Amino acid sequence: MDTKFSTAIHMLILIHEADTPMNSEQIAHSVGTNASYIRKIAALLSHADIIAGRRGSSGFAMLKPPEDIALLDIYRAVEQHDEVHIFDIHHNPSDECIVGRNIRPVLTGMFREAERTVETKLATATLADCIAQMRAHINRTNAKSAVNSGSAIGNSNTVNAQ
Repeated sequence: MDTKFSTAIHMLILIHEADTPMNSEQIAHSVGTNASYIRKIAALLSHADIIAGRRGSSGFAMLKPPEDIALLDIYRAVEQHDEVHIFDIHHNPSDECIVGRNIRPVLTGMFREAERTVETKLATATLADCIAQMRAHINRTNAKSAVNSGSAIGNSNTVNAQ
């Protein structure tokens, strides 16, 4: 399965939350991939006017606030499709079989309906929602760690981008 979409979200959260500009090497380390792949995704996000390279320094800058970036915009930028496409149908069903002759129109309609549902969800969810959920998860994890270790740990409102 293609991971450009999740990689792009990961990158954008890092870029937004970092105290200093992050370059492709640093982002690649966090994502667990190579810098050339990050630069490829960055080019797609840049072409969609979501990020830009920083002039005169290494790293990327957000061009819009996270609340103005729908996950569907990110998906379209990196997948380069207007519609969400998740499911493929096998290409060579047998015409000699009643199921083989009829499976494509059945699955095409069902799959497209499911993809429209995903599109609707991605259109209403934003990068800011992802950041808020990540912060909440970090705070819950920190709180559990504090309870388990018997010490008090303050909650962080920012994601550690290193």
